[in-house]
Amino acid sequence: MSAEARFKELNLELPPAPKAMGLYRPLLIVDNLAYLSGHGPLLPDGTLTTGRLGDDLDLDGGYQAARQTGLAMVATLRSQLGSLDRIARLVKTLGLVLSTPDFGDQPAVINGFSELMRDLFGEENGVAARSALGTSALPGGIAVEIEAIFELNPES
Repeated sequence: MSAEARFKELNLELPPAPKAMGLYRPLLIVDNLAYLSGHGPLLPDGTLTTGRLGDDLDLDGGYQAARQTGLAMVATLRSQLGSLDRIARLVKTLGLVLSTPDFGDQPAVINGFSELMRDLFGEENGVAARSALGTSALPGGIAVEIEAIFELNPES
C-alpha cells in the first residue's frame, strides 16, 4: 500500500506546514536524501505543545507531542514534495525531549514519532536508525523537537 493510501486510511489531521523561524530551510534535498530541519509539536490550530517531561508533562503527553511533531513533518513533506509516495524510506531520526535531569524515558517519548512513521511508511521503510536525547531547553519551551532524514524515490 502506498504512503498516500495509508495516510488516507489512518485519517490523519495535519497542521499547516511549518514555516522557517530563522535562517534555515525546513527541508533540503541533496541527491536522493531529504533532510528535515528540527520540527516541533505544531497543532492544527497553530499552537505548540509545551512542557517539560518529568515536571508538568507526563509520558503520554510527551508521546503525543512526538506524534504531533511527526504530523508536522508529514505536512512539510507533502507541501514540499507534493506526495508522500516520493518517500522511499525513513533513514535517521534525532529526537530531543525537554526533560528534567531525572527523567529517563526519552526513547518512549520519541516512540510517538517512530510509531507514526512505521504506520505511515510500513514496518520496513518507516523504521529508522534513531537517537532520543533529553535536553534542558528547547525553543519556546516546546516539549519535543525532532529532525529526520528520508530517502526519496527517483522521480518518474
